[in-house]
Amino acid sequence: MRIRRKHAKARAFRKHFSMAALVDQTGKIRSGDVLLFSTMRNEHIRLPYFLKYYRDLGIGHFLIVDNNSTDGSAAYLAEQPDVSVWSTSGSYKGSRFGVDWLNWLQSKYGHGHWTLVVDPDEFFVYPFCDTRPIKALTDWLDSSAIKSFGTMLLDMYPKGRIDAVPYRIGQNPMEIAGWFDPGNYMIEKNKKYGNLWIQGGPRARVFFPETPRQSPALNKIPLVKWHRRYAYVSSTHMLLPRGLNHVYDQWGGEMASGILLHAKFLDTFTAKAEEELSRRQHYRNSAEYKAYADTLRDTPELWCKWSEKYINWRQLEILGLMSKGNWA
Repeated sequence: MRIRRKHAKARAFRKHFSMAALVDQTGKIRSGDVLLFSTMRNEHIRLPYFLKYYRDLGIGHFLIVDNNSTDGSAAYLAEQPDVSVWSTSGSYKGSRFGVDWLNWLQSKYGHGHWTLVVDPDEFFVYPFCDTRPIKALTDWLDSSAIKSFGTMLLDMYPKGRIDAVPYRIGQNPMEIAGWFDPGNYMIEKNKKYGNLWIQGGPRARVFFPETPRQSPALNKIPLVKWHRRYAYVSSTHMLLPRGLNHVYDQWGGEMASGILLHAKFLDTFTAKAEEELSRRQHYRNSAEYKAYADTLRDTPELWCKWSEKYINWRQLEILGLMSKGNWA
C-alpha cells in the first residue's frame, strides 16, 4: 500500500505539468479555511448555484481544474473573488479521471486543511447542515480525532421525463430533480482498501437492471483533513493511507456520515451523455455513458412508485442513508 501511495503521488507530480494557473488566488487562503477542490468541463450553467451552495455552507476557497471547457466556464470562474482556477487540455482519462490533478493541488495547497472534493453536480449534506456551518462539522471531527468523513452518493431525479423541465442557470437543481430511491442499495466491504462499496439506486435499477454489479459505485469519502502524504486512488471512493477509508463504524456504534445529493439527471444530461460517449474519457471507455444514452433514447424517466421526495437530512437519517453518529 505504501508503494501504491507513492506511485499515486509520483503520477500527480508528473501530471501537474499539464496544468496552467489561469487565476491563482491561493494567497487569500486563511489558516482554518475549509477548501473545496473540483474538476469540471462545460458546467457554466451549474456554477452560480454550485458556488452559492458551498459558500453558504462556509467553504473558504475553491480550487478548480477546468478541463478544456468551451462554454465560458473558465472565464466565469476567473471572475470570482474566492476561486483559483487551473486550465488543462490534458486527457481526463489519462489523469485517472482528474484524480492526479487534484491530488497535486491538495498536496500543494490542502496540507493541514479540511478539504472537500466534489463534482459540480454533487451537493454535500451532513448532520445539522441546515443549522450548522461546515466548520462546525470539521471542528467536531478534529475534537474526535477523526480524519475523514464518508458519504453515499444519492442520485436525484425528476418525476416524469428528465428533459421535461429546463434547468435555469442559478436554480437549485433539487427544485426539478427532487426525488430519490429510498432503498435498493447493495453494500459490501472492500477487503483490499477497507472501504465500503455501495451500488444500486436508479442507475442500477434503470441502466443496469440485468447486471447491477456493473453499476457505478456510490460510496465516497469527500471530506478529509488533508496531509501532503495522502492520495486518492480511485475518484473519492478510496484513498491511502488505508485507515482513512474506515468511515462507517466504531466501537459502540456507527460513525457519523453524510450524503452527496447527485443532481446529474436534468434536461442537460442527454446532450452531456452523448458528448461524453463520443469523447470516451470516462471509466471503461465510457461504458456507463453508453448505458445512459441507449436507455434514455427510449425511456427518459427514472421515477417509479417507490421513489421518495427529498425533504432534509433528518429524513435521510430516518431512512438509514446517513447518520449523525454520536455528534449531538
